[in-house]
Amino acid sequence: MWKIHLIIYCLGFCVYQSHAQSRLSTKSKKAAELYIEADNFRVRGQYSQAINLLEQSINKDKKFHEAYFRLATIYKAQGELDKAESLFLKVIELKGENNGPSYFELGELYLRKNDYQQAIDYINKYLAYNPRNSQRVNEANTILSNARFAIDNYKKEVSFNPRPLSDTVNAFAMQYFPVVTVDGKSLIFTRRLGDTPNDDEDLVVCKLDQNGQWSAPESISSNINSQFNEGTCTISADGRVLIFTSCYGRNGYGSCDLYISEKEGGVWSVPENLGPNVNSRYWESQPSLSADGRTLYFISNRPNGLGGRDIWVSDKGDDDIWSKPKNMGPLINTVQEEVSPFIHPNDLTLYYATNGLPGFGGFDLYSSEKENGSWTKPVNIGSPINNGEDQVSLFITSKGDKGYYSNESLNSIQKGVLYEFDLSEVYELKNKATYVYGIVRDANTKQPIKARIELFDLIKDQRISVVSSDSITGEYLMVLTEGSEYALYANAKSYLFNTYTFEMGQRNGSSPVKMDILLSPLKENVTTRLNNIFFDTDSYILKDNSKTELKKVISFLKDNPKIVIEIVGHTDNDGTDSYNKELSIKRARSVIDFLIKAGIDQNRLDSKGKGANNPLVPNNSEENKALNRRIEFKVVKF
Repeated sequence: MWKIHLIIYCLGFCVYQSHAQSRLSTKSKKAAELYIEADNFRVRGQYSQAINLLEQSINKDKKFHEAYFRLATIYKAQGELDKAESLFLKVIELKGENNGPSYFELGELYLRKNDYQQAIDYINKYLAYNPRNSQRVNEANTILSNARFAIDNYKKEVSFNPRPLSDTVNAFAMQYFPVVTVDGKSLIFTRRLGDTPNDDEDLVVCKLDQNGQWSAPESISSNINSQFNEGTCTISADGRVLIFTSCYGRNGYGSCDLYISEKEGGVWSVPENLGPNVNSRYWESQPSLSADGRTLYFISNRPNGLGGRDIWVSDKGDDDIWSKPKNMGPLINTVQEEVSPFIHPNDLTLYYATNGLPGFGGFDLYSSEKENGSWTKPVNIGSPINNGEDQVSLFITSKGDKGYYSNESLNSIQKGVLYEFDLSEVYELKNKATYVYGIVRDANTKQPIKARIELFDLIKDQRISVVSSDSITGEYLMVLTEGSEYALYANAKSYLFNTYTFEMGQRNGSSPVKMDILLSPLKENVTTRLNNIFFDTDSYILKDNSKTELKKVISFLKDNPKIVIEIVGHTDNDGTDSYNKELSIKRARSVIDFLIKAGIDQNRLDSKGKGANNPLVPNNSEENKALNRRIEFKVVKF
């Protein structure tokens, strides 16, 4: 029976091959056979074998235009556009004017080569034939739209000079999706040992040395890298929370899932699946974390999106549980494809790539700004970063001075090389950022402790971020966006909270702020300064930007219902002693009144005013006088 089936199969194949050959322009049977054999390799992605056979086919018949066309499409797919161009033109020369497919391919090719007028000319030639393929017509109209957009927006006067990172960094067959910590001292990326998807992927890290050079890549951690593939990753600003993609092998919910690892004292934890709130039975990848590691943007092809792949966002609550992801909606997502979201450390600028908006061709990079809690209409970041090729990922440093990418994302012939460029030459970041960092210690023993640190925008009375210091080293880091006044609150169990204040004006290249934090163990007579209580000169009326601090005091008192406190007012030595005494009493009383109105039992509260009698420093400068004008919080009974 199997022989009968084999005979029927062979007869069927011969009939198919004979029919296929009859539809080709060549009179050479051998040329046709080589062409058909080449196509079998082409559809399997075995391009080198297909190219070899097509070249043999053309040698058998120099006028075999289908072979030229097929060879051109392979070179085009491989990014060898000049070879593809000459072959498509050869097809037109051989075949004459009836060349709709070649016109379309050349239109798309010229868009990728940034020859926008040629793209328009050839697409118009294609459309002039009234093609019946509606999908291809839609693609042609998209090419026209992109070419016209590019002509109107191309910046010829801007230079773009990306530099490959050293061979010390570019040490593997492929390396891609780079991310840099906010302090600029660590570069993390995915490395692949070969140039096929089946080759092993791991996450590696390079450190910046004192001479400004990147060290040789090392495995980020044996706890993270495994026999499975570790793909695109993202890291929190302090370098202590890592989320990455892993496909197959690990315990998961779908084809690709997101996993999290956290670092304590320099050791990364064993990764854990982010769970069913984030992952699904579909495809999740390309994560991007906010600076504080509590908001996650990622790509998924799950249902209820707008296109094939959309950007989704999940938030980590105060209970440390990730929320169900929300689609970013039609302002950001399109009916086409979105990839590679990147939330800048300023937490106000979102970058991503899409082929669903007007651009220079293929995937372009766009940005959207968060204003009053809502995202603005995406803007194409323009040339020369965007061009006719696909641009699908970009990393921009917190200061907005440098950008990083891999040309794996840019359809280059030589793929998988990491590049750096000076961003200021081609693009201006709207909201630059710097950071505050330091060590949290016990005020008495000076030993590092784990504390919860919150950053508030005093102007907006809004919490910006929250992190924990490292339980072993006490280190913390938080991002500051220029142009606001900030309050920083640190607290830990069995310790009295501490507060700090600082202002970040709109200054290009603001330096990082070093702020070590001391927390005093809770006991009677321990005191802390309320650094974010504000009054106008000679006034005891609380200013609006004092409310943020007062809310934290209220929260502390509610969490510690047995504590009795004293609010003490102090002034500098300007004015008479009696005046200063009276003013300090009234200011302390204003704080007490606010707490009582918020529901704190007045029996737990007392106030005093000491005028200028207890200065912290001599009143011999305006800076020192500002330090002496203060409100203190004292624990009377614990």
